[in-house]
Amino acid sequence: MRTDLFDFELPPACIALRPASPRDSARMLVVQPGGALQDRSVAELPQWLQPGDQLVVNDTKVISAQLKGRRIGRETEPKIEATLIKRLDGSRWRALVKPAKKLAPGDVVRFGNEGKVCLLGHLDAEVEAKGEEGEITLSFSFHGPTLDQAIADLGTPPLPPYIASKRTPDDRDAADYQTMFAANEGAVAAPTAGLHFTPALEAALRYRGVGLHRLTLHVGAGTFLPVKVEETSEHRMHAEWGSISAETAAALNTARAKGGRIVAVGTTSLRLLESAAAEDGTIQLFGAETAIFITPGYRFRAVDILLTNFHLPRSTLFMLVSAFSGLETMKQAYAHAIASGYRFYSYGDACLLFRARE
Repeated sequence: MRTDLFDFELPPACIALRPASPRDSARMLVVQPGGALQDRSVAELPQWLQPGDQLVVNDTKVISAQLKGRRIGRETEPKIEATLIKRLDGSRWRALVKPAKKLAPGDVVRFGNEGKVCLLGHLDAEVEAKGEEGEITLSFSFHGPTLDQAIADLGTPPLPPYIASKRTPDDRDAADYQTMFAANEGAVAAPTAGLHFTPALEAALRYRGVGLHRLTLHVGAGTFLPVKVEETSEHRMHAEWGSISAETAAALNTARAKGGRIVAVGTTSLRLLESAAAEDGTIQLFGAETAIFITPGYRFRAVDILLTNFHLPRSTLFMLVSAFSGLETMKQAYAHAIASGYRFYSYGDACLLFRARE
């Protein structure tokens, strides 16, 4: 399909720079099969679900993947900013850097500052390889848990550029950009639909008879990037690592056999569930990378309902929701959301999507 089919105009004022407080007070646009729209709030989610439905959340935890430093060992020492996007092994990470033109294979970047206590006060990494569009491979001077601690000490959580370009990230973001389910470190971006949840909302869902299950998909930066090619078939997805336990898979399969619906909290949960689903919709034990790219025409096997945020134009995520509820339905829903003052993107409002009738 042509990428421009998934384009739309979004006024900059619609981009949320802070989350709603409390989190479940965010607005929720309900998009029903056939395209009927209702304006609600996330706190009302239990009313839209039935006893026996099963909610699936992503328990990945955002790491402090944003590092600032300088190139050392040459006459000049330009400042370098790096965002870690994928762990390769105990000491090597793939990263996006700027300005990339200042770095070449063999260069050493020193992150942190000597005045801050972190092991030796700083963290060195050698540029092992250089790829396209600012992507490099960094080989760090520390390994394993020691490296993890150094990154945690010296780095900051990476806010999406549409927020960071409008205001300076601060201490509030360290808490705001983490879901209440966060447990397994490894994401460089938050599974943002999960940001709407509070203990009160979880309690209300359980009282309603809705089950809650966890899976892990370590979200990478590539998930949110706009698609730059003209045809969707030419786009290459970044692979992300995920896992679904045998216990979770069995519980979901049992519930579905009894008529319960699978409700994915976020596109990350949906993508992993669909990656782990057999042709008949049975969810399997999963522990691997997935690069699933869902566009209109995809036949959903596992997920019946999706709670998600509002996504960027021409993004793989807007393509996914268009596959789930229909492209024209989602264009109309987004037009309604913009006209009604909904807040977009990571810190923004939510929409509850029911899968289009096949």
